[in-house]
Amino acid sequence: MQRRQFLKVGMLTSVVGISGASALWLSQGGDVKSLTLEALMSKLATLSVLPTEILANLSVGQWNSAEVFTHCAQSVEYSMSGFPQHKSVVFKRTIGTIAFSAFALKGAMTHNLAEAIPAAPKLDPNIDVHQALFRLITSLHEFEQYQGKLAPHFAYGELNKQDYELAHVLHFHNHLDNFKQLGKG
Repeated sequence: MQRRQFLKVGMLTSVVGISGASALWLSQGGDVKSLTLEALMSKLATLSVLPTEILANLSVGQWNSAEVFTHCAQSVEYSMSGFPQHKSVVFKRTIGTIAFSAFALKGAMTHNLAEAIPAAPKLDPNIDVHQALFRLITSLHEFEQYQGKLAPHFAYGELNKQDYELAHVLHFHNHLDNFKQLGKG
């Protein structure tokens, strides 16, 4: 009898702990006004006027600034043309869907900031940082104008244009976590 009570209390404690942690994580989200393509484009325009030596050294993560801009541009481009490799259908319909829903609800994304898009071309650390930033800006403008069918996301599955816009914005904002002196606002 004591074992059964111990297991019940243990499971209840786990559920309460996970629920509490989830509620805390969700309560610490991004500013909704900054989660638009327009706000992102404004932030990128501000970055584009920085001198090369400053812009190139903003990222303090495993990737330099040019690699981050290229990676984010790839994601935007693939949303229109198709991702080169996908997670399983089961993953996309379960974990992927749940993850995107949580990110959308919170207004913030967290992911491995040095994980490339599966099967995407290797990022070139020596590419010109302004060229990489221009690629990202161009891809976002193209996405904004795009009227065709959007490709399924490699991890989240089918997304409509509004969801993809949010995914692109949250994705870049998450990468800003590795940028010096740049906030998400």
